[in-house]
Amino acid sequence: MSASLIEAVDLEAPVGVAWDIWSDVTRWPAFLSHVRDVEPMGEGRFAWRLDLPGADKSFVAELTEVVPQERIAWRTTDGVQHAGVVTFHHVTDTTSRVTLQIEYDPKGFVERLGALTNLDSTLTNYDLGEFQKMAEVAAGTRAPEGAHHVG
Repeated sequence: MSASLIEAVDLEAPVGVAWDIWSDVTRWPAFLSHVRDVEPMGEGRFAWRLDLPGADKSFVAELTEVVPQERIAWRTTDGVQHAGVVTFHHVTDTTSRVTLQIEYDPKGFVERLGALTNLDSTLTNYDLGEFQKMAEVAAGTRAPEGAHHVG
C-alpha cells in the first residue's frame, strides 16, 4: 500500500521569510511536532529522529533538489521510507503559500491506521499551522505567543 499526502498553508509572510525558516534545519523540531531532532551528516544528508505515538522512528534523508525560495525535495536512504517536496509560492509581496507533498509506504499497523484514518493529514495540518505561526511572527504580521499589546 502506498500513501500520498498533500497539504498547503497560506501565510501572511513573504516567500523569503518562509524559506529562511524552512531551510534552517535547526528550526525543524520547533514546527514539526513529531521531530525530536535532525542532525546534519554532510553532503546534503540528515539523520532524523521522530517521536510518534507508540513508536520511535528514525531515518536518513538526502536532499535531491534545492531551488532557493522555490522548492526543497528529499528522499530517504535508510529507515522509514518516503520522499517529499516542499514548495514556496509567491502570492503577493507580503503573502505566500507553502505546499508539502509526501509519498510513503506505510509499514506496520500503526502507520497503516494513520494513513487510513487521516491522522497523517491531521498531524501535517497541525505542523503547517505551527510553521505558519513562526513565519508570521518573523514577518511581524502576528504577535508572538503570550504577547500582550497595549491599546
